[in-house]
Amino acid sequence: MIQEPANSPGSQPDDTPAPTALKFHRRALPTDYTLSVLIPVYNEVGTLLELLQRVREVEIKKEIILVDDGSTDGTIDLMRTQIEGRFVDVKVLYHDQNKGKGAAIRTAIGAATGDYLIVQDADLEYDPREYFNLLEPLLDGRADVVFGSRFLGGGAHRVHFFWHRIGNGLLTLLSNMLTNLNLTDMEVCYKVFRREVIQSIPLRCNRFDFEPEITAKVAKRRCRVYEVPISYSGRDYDEGKKIGWKDGVQAIWTILKYRITD
Repeated sequence: MIQEPANSPGSQPDDTPAPTALKFHRRALPTDYTLSVLIPVYNEVGTLLELLQRVREVEIKKEIILVDDGSTDGTIDLMRTQIEGRFVDVKVLYHDQNKGKGAAIRTAIGAATGDYLIVQDADLEYDPREYFNLLEPLLDGRADVVFGSRFLGGGAHRVHFFWHRIGNGLLTLLSNMLTNLNLTDMEVCYKVFRREVIQSIPLRCNRFDFEPEITAKVAKRRCRVYEVPISYSGRDYDEGKKIGWKDGVQAIWTILKYRITD
């Protein structure tokens, strides 16, 4: 007589409990933190109030630090009459003359008291609702620095400026070669830092070369860097876009310079 194998149809059930699947419990993210939003401002009279409203609507405890960098289009008057002193979560600072985006960011960093700091342009190219995704690797303890990426497929993107995309890719490639990072978007505005990290790094660049400088310096300090996909609503020069080919040349020099200096 042929015996049926254990657990075959018609046999008695095996009393051994079936192995259970591994269960992963995600740690709850902390909520008791403050985000410092650093906003360098230069000639953004047409977008600043809308941008400020969008930032303030994000349901995160935050301080917003606006630094006007010598605007000449009425932005200063707008800040003094409609923003300064009107919001408890907004600090307003001024440069007497135009010094550049990097200089304005340095001023904002010096005034920041939050647990995390994010750079936010004063135009409407970047969406503050994405702060939550950008903060997650920091809040759960994985990261020291988080870069947004416009090229990881994170959301809607305005389609234009082919040569800007090529230039951005080449600058990111050169930066990666010298820092040994594998970023996809070194020039992105959205960069988020633990406060003690960014405030411990000496920054010297005054203009758009802030981006390659800070990238080189967080790499040298072996910071844990993450990327998070973001959307992008890029504007053209008629709408106030400021970066140009000369900034690309300066970025190349900065990438090479901070490979060997600090």
